[in-house]
Amino acid sequence: MSRSLHLVDPALRPLLEAWPTFSLTAETLVQMRERESLLPFEIDREGSSLEIRTVPGPAGAPDIALHLYKPDGVAGPLPTIYHIHGGGYVGGSAAQMEFLLRPMAKALGCAIVSVEYRLAPEHVFPAAIEDCYAGLRWTVDNAETLGLDTARLGVMGESAGGGLAAALALLVRDRGEYRLAFQHLTYPMIDDRTAATSDPHPYTGEFIWTPASNHFGWSSLLGRAPGGSDVSPYAAAARATDLSGLPPAYIMTGTLDLFLEEGIDYARRLIRAGVPTELHVYPGGMHGFDIMPVGDVATAAQAARLAALKRALA
Repeated sequence: MSRSLHLVDPALRPLLEAWPTFSLTAETLVQMRERESLLPFEIDREGSSLEIRTVPGPAGAPDIALHLYKPDGVAGPLPTIYHIHGGGYVGGSAAQMEFLLRPMAKALGCAIVSVEYRLAPEHVFPAAIEDCYAGLRWTVDNAETLGLDTARLGVMGESAGGGLAAALALLVRDRGEYRLAFQHLTYPMIDDRTAATSDPHPYTGEFIWTPASNHFGWSSLLGRAPGGSDVSPYAAAARATDLSGLPPAYIMTGTLDLFLEEGIDYARRLIRAGVPTELHVYPGGMHGFDIMPVGDVATAAQAARLAALKRALA
């Protein structure tokens, strides 16, 4: 018997059929990565361009790839979204997000730089966040040549990408080399303690991304069991004790998403720290519910995202 199917927005039911739920393990990780490469998303390439740059990674680490999207016929310097893809820290790729990022660049009249970071468990913390920082460094240092406006540069990510975006905002603040205009976090994966809690939410996490998958993702990233006392905030942003001085935040999640409570709590703490914060919680939405425009809830989430990014990029 499903404990939460009756709470899923009816229009989102087909998404559950197209995106079957299974628990992620070392054995099924290869299957997940292969399945991701076959997701049937149509890509609208009209009105935008894509250039892939190979740039220096962190000191002593391999080079990284940046996917640079620009709208056709829009004069620079362009406001810019630095994008980080999701995948539970163990999957996903910048290329897989082309279906989302091309139309977004065109609709917003902005550039989007999407970073290809190293994945766990092959590469544990801090590999991914340092790759993200190295890509941001190259983007800012080459902004004039690329036609980008660094005063209107913010970070965005979904799921684990949202977790890395939140962590990157902390790292940028603490290192003091650059400034971000905003952080846009879609159901961010920001708290390893969710994978170790003795009091799980009774209705979240049944679909798409489960507690078992979450435990695997965090264990892979950290190289050890989640929930310990010494996890870095640059791995799990919710571990940060000081959230002051961070860029304005937008957080979106669904009521059935495993990351519901950690996202709400992070928004609450940002507000208490004086960070302008906008929080959206969509009823009947599970993890990834907004990925396809099916039904009013997903359509509303997509529209709110674009409206918030438009305001942030202005």
